Amino acid sequence: MAEHSTEGLPGIAVAIVVQDGRVLMVRRRVAEGQLSWQFPAGRIAPGESPAQAAVRETAEETGLRIAAARDLGGRLHPQNGRRMSYTVCEFVSGIATVADTEELDALAWVARGELPEYVPSPMFGPVQEYLDATLAD
Repeated sequence: MAEHSTEGLPGIAVAIVVQDGRVLMVRRRVAEGQLSWQFPAGRIAPGESPAQAAVRETAEETGLRIAAARDLGGRLHPQNGRRMSYTVCEFVSGIATVADTEELDALAWVARGELPEYVPSPMFGPVQEYLDATLAD
């Protein structure tokens, strides 16, 4: 049986957007394994940095204008094997809506105590640390 390979696939940029003590989560129309709720994210285009992709994908998916603020690092995702890059982004303007109705069916602003309902497995350490220090209970 052939193993599923992610080699050669573009990396995924993830935006961590916190506003008023809550983090933005989006729900994919089609779940990736256990992952249906996740942070705004998408493929990094050729010639694009992970931070640029995180900003672009968030705008495309939610209509929010954000600015990249801090790199939280990257990893191979333990469930899907994709190269993930995480960027803290600051709110600039807009109201979050489901702008990409082909990919998303819902979004939510989530407090720290609600995260286990949205994220079924342990988060990437630096993301968890940032959210622990930033989110309201």
